[in-house]
Amino acid sequence: MDVLPVGAAVDPAEMGMPNLGELSGRYVTLRSLHPQRDAQTLYPLTHGDAAPLWTYMPYGPFASVDSMRDWMETCAVSADPLYYAVRTVAEEAPVGMTSLLNIVPDHRRVEIGHVWYVPHAQRTRANTEAAYLLLEAVFAAGYRRVEWKCDALNARSRAAALRLGFQFEGVFRQHIIVKGRNRDTAWFSMIDGEWSLNKRRLAQWLYANQDGALSLSALNA
Repeated sequence: MDVLPVGAAVDPAEMGMPNLGELSGRYVTLRSLHPQRDAQTLYPLTHGDAAPLWTYMPYGPFASVDSMRDWMETCAVSADPLYYAVRTVAEEAPVGMTSLLNIVPDHRRVEIGHVWYVPHAQRTRANTEAAYLLLEAVFAAGYRRVEWKCDALNARSRAAALRLGFQFEGVFRQHIIVKGRNRDTAWFSMIDGEWSLNKRRLAQWLYANQDGALSLSALNA
């Protein structure tokens, strides 16, 4: 009888949901949401001329600061997605949000998503360090795979995934409908065996250089 190939053996020990708490870096801290305070700060920075930042999100822009606060209230009590406010260390000011979602402890798989930043924080260390902190925490907790998904038309998100070290896996065509429009979804992943190299590369850029602007050549080196 032929012996059919099978995957490598994996420790079947059960894993719980991630309980990461506050995550602190040199530039940003990931903390629980404070809907009333965060909405008051973030609403004027994410609407008006800044409203295009919601283009690829399944929510937003919001009709009023109260509407944004109400939405944040639902986020604050959610376990999956598990939302974080991204706050600057220097000013203690919220500059955006990120989350862990599609959390599957049985398979040690999780996704980073719902990522958005106010315009003045885009293409700075905020997004990179926030992702770095989440990746370090979930891989240290024993997760094997971290996913990144975005609208296939979202060039900035796709570029961010590659800069962070995620590998492109393909496009799910006509995957979902968002705001009445078709969304083809680009899939990326990073597995635990890749994190050590990506961690060193990201840490070198984040903590060994002093320029606050994002250097694409530095991250792609």
